[in-house]
Amino acid sequence: MEFIGRTKELKDLELEYKNKHSFVVIYGRRRIGKTELIKQFIKDKPALYFLATEEAEPQSMKRFSATLSEFTKQEYLKNVTFNDWIELFKVFADTASKQTKILVLDEFQYLVNTNSAFTSIFQKAWDEILSKKNIMVIICGSYINMMTRQVLSEKSPLYGRRTAQIRLAPLSFCEIQKHYSNIPFNELVELYAVTGGVPKYMEFFDNDNTLMDNIARTVLNTNGFLYDEPAFLLNNEVKEPVNYYSIMKVIADENHKLSEIASAMQVESNRLTPYLETLQGLYLLEKKVPATERNPLKSRKGLYFIRDIFMRFWFKFVFPYKGELELDNLNFVTEKLNEHFIDNHVAFVYEDVCRNIFAELCKNKQIDFVPSRIGSYWDRDDEIDVVAVDETNKRIFAAECKYYKDNKPIDINVYAKLQEKCKNKDFAGYDIIYGLFSKSGFTNRLKEIAAENHKLILINGIEQEK
Repeated sequence: MEFIGRTKELKDLELEYKNKHSFVVIYGRRRIGKTELIKQFIKDKPALYFLATEEAEPQSMKRFSATLSEFTKQEYLKNVTFNDWIELFKVFADTASKQTKILVLDEFQYLVNTNSAFTSIFQKAWDEILSKKNIMVIICGSYINMMTRQVLSEKSPLYGRRTAQIRLAPLSFCEIQKHYSNIPFNELVELYAVTGGVPKYMEFFDNDNTLMDNIARTVLNTNGFLYDEPAFLLNNEVKEPVNYYSIMKVIADENHKLSEIASAMQVESNRLTPYLETLQGLYLLEKKVPATERNPLKSRKGLYFIRDIFMRFWFKFVFPYKGELELDNLNFVTEKLNEHFIDNHVAFVYEDVCRNIFAELCKNKQIDFVPSRIGSYWDRDDEIDVVAVDETNKRIFAAECKYYKDNKPIDINVYAKLQEKCKNKDFAGYDIIYGLFSKSGFTNRLKEIAAENHKLILINGIEQEK
C-alpha cells in the first residue's frame, strides 16, 4: 500500500530534525502506521533503525550490534559481544556524519519488558552521550499505557528529555479521500466505516471485491486478519479485559449515559469510572458534550461513545454473533449486516465524516468560518448532527447529515426541520448558519433557496454546492 497523508507529522519531524539535538516520542495503537511514517521520514537521511522484538536482552544487543555494523560500515562490530547498551550507543554517537544522525528504537516496549531498567539506561545514554552530538532520537511504541507510563509520565526517568511527541491517530476521511479520489464518495464512506482510517486494515480490503466480500473474508471469517483484532488491542493494554469488553458492548448497544451503562452492567456508576478513563486514555472511547457547552470539563451532559470506528463496527456486527461465526453460520451474520449496516452504522459514521469535511473546508477557506469547536448538539428534545462554534465572530454552524440508503436527494423539509430544531436553543448572542450534508445531492428547490440565502450551506459529498 502506498504511503498516505501524515503531512503534518512529517512536517513536524522535519522541524525537529533541524534542531539537531531532538528527542521525539511516537506512539499509537497497533497497525496505525507508525513504522511507515518513520521509514518515510528517514529514507533520505543517515539513520539507524532498530526494531525491538520479544527476545532476551543479549540477543537484542547482538542484533543492534549487527545493525550498527551496517550503519557504520565497520564489519568487525558483527563479531563483538556487547553487554552494555551505553557502549553501543557511544559507538553510534562517535560515528562521523556530515548530517544529523537519527537513532530509531521501534517497539520500545519490548526493550523495557526485557529489562525494566532500560528507560534509566537510555536516560543516561541521552544525557551523557547522545544529546552532546548532532543526533535525533526517535522512540516509538505500540502499547499506549506502557509508553505513557514509562516514557511520557512525570515518574519516568525520561521525563523532560523529549522535545516533541506525536500520538499517531487513524487517517482522517479527507486524507484518505485525497488519495483515493477515483473511488465513489459513498463507497469510500462505507470502507471508512469499517476500517476507520487504519492504514494496515485498508491493505486487506481488495478493491476488486465488494465491501461485503472483504468484510466476510477479513472480519467475519474466524481465520480472518481482523476477526480477533480487538482482543489483541485490549489484551496487551489492560488487565481484566472482560470488563472492558462488557463496557464497549453496552455502549455499542446505544447506552451512552453513565447511568445507562451502569444499569446495563448492573454495577454502581463509580465502579466504572477507572475503566472508562482507561478506555479514553487508549483513545478507544470518548466522552462527548454538546459543542455549545462553555465549560466542557464541568458539563453534566457528557455521553460516552466508541471513538475507534473499527471497534464500533466490530462490537455491533461481530461480537454479538461470535457463536454463529464460530459455528460457521456466516450467512446468518451477513444477512444481519446487510440489513443494518447503512442505517445503524454508516449513517452515524457519516456524521464523523461530515465534521471532518467541514473542518477541512474551513481550513482551506472554502467556507468563511473559524471553528473553535466542532461536535454535535443534544438536549432532552432534539439532536443536531453537526454543530460548530466560531467564538471569534460569534457564529454557530448547525447542520444535518443525511446518508439515504435509496440515494434520494435532500429536500426543503430537512432544512425546515433543522430551523425548527434551532429555535429556543441556547444559541443566544450567536448568528446561526445552517448546513446540510448529503451523499446523494439536493433537490432543485433546495438549491434555489440556498442560492439566495447566504446563511444556508449545502455540501454534496466533499464539495460545497455552488
